[in-house]
Amino acid sequence: MAVERSRPLRRRHQQLEGLDAFIKACYPLIVVTTHEERRFLTGMQERYSARGVYQWTFTGGLVNLTDGRLVHPDTVGDPLAALKTVMKIPNGLFNFCDLHPWLGEPLTAERNAVVRLLRDLYHQIRRYRDTAKAILLLSPVLAIPAELEKEIVVLDFPLPDREALGQLLDEHVQQARRTASTHVMINAQDKDLLLEAALGLTLDEADNAFTAAMLDDQVLCASDIHRILAEKQLIIRKSGTLDFVPPEESMESLGGLSNLKEWLRKRRRSFSAEAREFGLPQPKGLLLTGVQGCGKSLSAKAIAQDWQLPLLRLDVGKVFGGLIGSSEENMRRAIKLAEAISPCVLWVDEIEKGFSGMQGSGASDGGTSMRVFGTFITWLQEKRSNVFVVATANQIESLPPELLRKGRFDEIFFIDLPTTPERQSIFGIHLAKRRRDPRLFDLSSLARESEGFSGAEIEQVIVAGLFEAFDGGVELNMGHVLAAIRETVPLSVTMKEGVARIRNWASTRAVGASSVLGNGA
Repeated sequence: MAVERSRPLRRRHQQLEGLDAFIKACYPLIVVTTHEERRFLTGMQERYSARGVYQWTFTGGLVNLTDGRLVHPDTVGDPLAALKTVMKIPNGLFNFCDLHPWLGEPLTAERNAVVRLLRDLYHQIRRYRDTAKAILLLSPVLAIPAELEKEIVVLDFPLPDREALGQLLDEHVQQARRTASTHVMINAQDKDLLLEAALGLTLDEADNAFTAAMLDDQVLCASDIHRILAEKQLIIRKSGTLDFVPPEESMESLGGLSNLKEWLRKRRRSFSAEAREFGLPQPKGLLLTGVQGCGKSLSAKAIAQDWQLPLLRLDVGKVFGGLIGSSEENMRRAIKLAEAISPCVLWVDEIEKGFSGMQGSGASDGGTSMRVFGTFITWLQEKRSNVFVVATANQIESLPPELLRKGRFDEIFFIDLPTTPERQSIFGIHLAKRRRDPRLFDLSSLARESEGFSGAEIEQVIVAGLFEAFDGGVELNMGHVLAAIRETVPLSVTMKEGVARIRNWASTRAVGASSVLGNGA
């Protein structure tokens, strides 16, 4: 039992290593950005209890966490009184929780006094470098006043890792086994999948998700992943730049694209611990280009569903805010959130609309677009997180060459117009989706008649046929579908030159998503 109890303690200590370096170097003022105040302070008490650990909150005042006693009643609701009290205490680590409202704007007298006292404390601690004293400002909001920019260092407290989440999950299972009338079960493979899905949650969020997953049948298994993804969805809703997309499509929704499917199949387990132990690197992502309506967006949704990962859509248009500097911060925040939610699929739809025309950015927007783009491609190149990026582009030739060079994406796939066998498959998929038996239709004839049609156009042909059948009060038949085909002018005809241009670009720069190119343009 003693060994088991020591494990969480050791893990918390490892997550405080960054703080350790700052304290040993006698940094007086440390900003800690975290939503997990309780977990951080628990680790502080375990690691630094000999030095004295204090906590100040607006509601509770300055408290010595060793004995739980209030240091002085005047510190309740008064940060100035708390900081003055700290000046009189020779040693200790003083955690001020949510002090950021007194560090930003407006520039009130109380705010200025708090900032001044922090600067005084900084110089006091620097003067006596041998004292074990430091001020830690804990908050989920990063707020550094200009007056303290040169005195403060910033520490990001990491989210719980797989081992910490694994211990929490084990505690849930053990607790359930003590109280449940049925035997609680979980196998090693399902546990690995659940922990992979829980990465990116705080300990409290994971606690809620595991509790919800066990409510129904006291059995934890891979099918309970949706409970954990639901918890992640709540986090995404609070973001202004990312949207959660329910993964309603599957690989069966994609007709053809055999090369792309095989490439994805080989990487399906690439985020697992088994893959790491085997020495496989984490995949970066892929760029999908091709003719409009041929399944690029559908592929992004299918990947998330097939890999059982949450699908986030990055709206590049929402990234560009109105205030100077806000666009760059929006991109950084979106990246940080995606990494917190990871493992996940990050879908950047029609990426060329956000990042085309970079060369003129300096004249048009003061270089904002170029800086946002630079942040994004640097992250693509350097990222080590389990975020699989799926970018789609219709006009890939307008993208900056820096985005297309090797290292940004694992592969660039070209999705052409569907071949005759692929069109036959797509007709069958859309008929089945609308509760019609594909065996009642001559799919090979429909495929021949629809040469040059995209997958989206085939879907609309089925929809148009259904409207005609419904209006006539009869069941859908071949005549309705053939009539809809003949009344449709496909994009491959109206934009023949554009389709040819895309194909020409892809012929030497991309891998075909299908085993053979389409034959309709």
